Parts: sequence; C-alpha cells; structure tokens
Amino acid sequence: MGETVRINDLMVQSGVTFGTSGARGLADHMTDRVCYAYTAAFIQYLEEQNELHGGSTVAMGGDLRASTERIMKAAARAVTDRGYLPWCCGRLPSPALAYYGLVNEIPTVMVTGSHIPEDRNGIKYTKREGEILKDDEAGIRRQEIALPLSLFDNRGMFASAQPELMTHAEALDLYRDRYLRFFSPDVLQGKRIGVYQHSAVGRDLMVDILSGLGAEVTPLGISDKFVPVDTEAIRPEDVAAARQWVQDYGFDAIVSTDGDSDRPLISDEKGNWLRGDVAGILSSAYFGADCVATPVSCNSAVEKCGFFKRVYRTRIGSPYVIEGMEQALRDGFQRVVGYEANGGFLSASVMKSAGRILTALPTRDAVILHIAIILLSIQRQTSISQLVAELPHRFTYSNRLKNFPTEKSRARLNELHTGDTVRDRASIEAVFGGCFGPVASIDATDGLRITFKNEEIVHLRPSGNAPEFRCYTEAGTEARAMEMNRICMEIMDGWR
Repeated sequence: MGETVRINDLMVQSGVTFGTSGARGLADHMTDRVCYAYTAAFIQYLEEQNELHGGSTVAMGGDLRASTERIMKAAARAVTDRGYLPWCCGRLPSPALAYYGLVNEIPTVMVTGSHIPEDRNGIKYTKREGEILKDDEAGIRRQEIALPLSLFDNRGMFASAQPELMTHAEALDLYRDRYLRFFSPDVLQGKRIGVYQHSAVGRDLMVDILSGLGAEVTPLGISDKFVPVDTEAIRPEDVAAARQWVQDYGFDAIVSTDGDSDRPLISDEKGNWLRGDVAGILSSAYFGADCVATPVSCNSAVEKCGFFKRVYRTRIGSPYVIEGMEQALRDGFQRVVGYEANGGFLSASVMKSAGRILTALPTRDAVILHIAIILLSIQRQTSISQLVAELPHRFTYSNRLKNFPTEKSRARLNELHTGDTVRDRASIEAVFGGCFGPVASIDATDGLRITFKNEEIVHLRPSGNAPEFRCYTEAGTEARAMEMNRICMEIMDGWR
C-alpha cells in the first residue's frame, strides 16, 4: 500500500521549498520522506520530459554537514526505487558534481545547504545539460508521487536502516584535471597563496589545484565543525583573520569558498576580501568576455568599466543568470560568462588558450575565479589591490537580518512599491529620503532596487533560501556604502 503526495503540497507542509538555487529548509524538516519524495519527483519529471530512461545513472554528492549523509541515503533510495543507478561521488564541490554530470550527460543530485547555517540543508538538482531552471522547478512541484507507506515511520524517517553508499572518486579527479590540463603547470609559480579551508567541501581540492599550477600554498583555518561562510556577508572574525594571515605569511592572495565550494572568496595582498561582484568583473576581464550576465544587485562598475560589449541584468539566482547567458548566445555573442554577487562564476562559452580548451561550465564555480584573478594580476604585472583600484570607484556592501519572516519582508516591500510611481517615490523618500535624498529610479526586477539622484543605490530583497531580509548598498566610497547599509539595517530592523 502507498500514499499519493503532491510535491507542491509537501513543500507547503514541510517548509522545504525551492529558493534561488535548489530546495532548502531546516534539516529536521528535511525528513527521509520529504527528500525521497522530492528526488522521486525530479526523476519522474525527467521521465516526463523524455530526458531519463530505465537503467540510467544518477550521480550524487554532498557537502560536509552532519545531516548530509542521511539525506544522500534518502535520495539514493528514491533513485533505486525508480529503477536507476545512484552513483555516489562522495563529498565534493557542487561544480565538480555538475561538471561530472555534464561530461557524462547524466542528471545529478547534490545535497548541500551551501552557505546557510548547519541546522539547515538542501538539495540541488541538475539535468544532463546543466542546472534546473525555474520552469523545471515548476514541473517538479506539480508532480504527484506514490510513496510506499511501509518505508517510513510516523516521524517521516526510514523504518529500517539504509545501506551505506559506496564512494567513487572519478568526479573529483575530472574536476581537478579540468584546470590542471587547461592552465600551464607553472602558471602560478612564485605566488604565495593561503587557502582558508574551514569546513568547505573543496578545501583540499583547492590546495591540490593551486599547488599543481605552481603556487606555494599554505592551508589555513581548517575546522571539524561546520562554519557557515557567506561570501556576501563575511563574518568579522574572517575579516580579521585574513588581515592577520597576510601579515604573518606575506601572501599574494588568500582564497576560500562557502560550504559547497561554488561561491568563492579571494583577498588581495593586504588581506582585504574582494566583493563577489568586483571579483566577477576581474575574472570576466581575464577571459576576455564580450558579454556578461549578472543579477540586478551587482556593482554598476560592470557597465561603467567599458570592458564588455553588453551586460545583461537578471533576477538574483544562478538559474536566471544562466537564462541571461543563453539569451546572449542567441543574440550572437561569442565569449559569454556570468557571475553573481556571491562571486560564483559561470561560463557559457568554450575558452581557448595555447591550443588548450576549457569547456563551458554553466553553473556557479569558485576555483576558476581564484585562478583568473591571480593570473590577471600576473598578466598586468600588478597586485590584486591595484586591479581593484583601477576599476570605476563604485563600492557595494551587503548584510542581512536573520530570522525575518519572508512574508513580512515582502509585505514591507509591497508597501513601498505599488506600481504608482509618484506614490512609490513619496513612500520611499518618507523612509529613506532624509538619509539619501530624492529618488531617481525604482527597479523591481528582484526585490526593490532604488537609485537616488546622487547615484547611491539601496536594494532590499527577501532571501530566497532562508527567512532573512537582505540589503545591498552601492556608493562612491566603501565607507559610504557601509554607512548606508548600517542605516538601512536599522530601519529594516524596526520593521520586525
């Protein structure tokens, strides 16, 4: 006997929903039943689209969170019960698993909560041609799945223990070789690089790749406990640590990532972490991109620098950036890349160098950005801090209020944006005008992005992954962007 479950209803009941990138929620709410059902729905959707046939392989992987192994087993059981082979690639970066899927033309299931706290987790799905997009998410949500009642207890957990997953290493090897074969083995020779490892799943892989390219690499700050490194809201202790490390070791750069190693961090030789949207500009410049797709929240220096023929602005989230890159290819651009405010770098075009080919990887990647920026500094014979200084002087800052219900943040934004331009400008100026002046324009592409007549920008947006209210600010100096953000956070905190 079994029960039929509507995935859309289960998402409402469990609170585990699709955000900007995959399904995420509290780990306790991601029961075996929920994760089994979501993965079965993903497979059923692929069957419906004629993209998966009996006996095929589905690659799987995960990050280093405590709850990841259990969720991987739930997903693997769903794959097996649907008549497919779950191929466990172990604990590895999200881009490494996605790349393995692309090369082998198979779907993948990555269990990760990315940068969010350890009490949460998530599942990212990719099709054989890459990430699922928003239309795919809608297709998964509308699936109805038959669940065997005897499989789960009354808590939604497996009634009996599931077998251990056998790990295969070829996905990690393939990803490592992607970079070691494209770049010359001594390309980073003479560079001293620190790798802030913490609990990033790609922490050892970063050391292997950078060392393999000739750099002198020093591992730093490894942690057995999960550390929620958010590349858009860097913790004060990580800011202080980077500055101390460069003093102690004389690094040219420090690199790191978030938990699933698809969002990069890179510092300059002074220990200052680069903003992700600044790092994205520099990485795009190294590859000679003629077109860039990037979310509306990112630094306007991408347009002002003049490096690129066209910039496509998108909603926030890698599926939208991918859609922007696909549109750029249709429009005839040849070297198309994308990046997000979190630093995640995506490529839609094949890159060539010295007879070598780097195939497109249209999903967030971190290592490629690390390498590109260090190589750009070598190419231009200057430091990373000087590369940043030479960009138009636009500075961004971001932060978020935790435990801010999404419905409440959306309601606040709806009060400020009704569609009546005159009324909306008056409402915004009543809240922010005393601090930032008259409103020049309002952009509701994703959240509410307000440009003031002095060219300062405030962008308010509910997080798509957690009950958080995010604020992005942009100004002509870093100090002003930070001060603007502090002012906005105080105002937003009063909206609780």
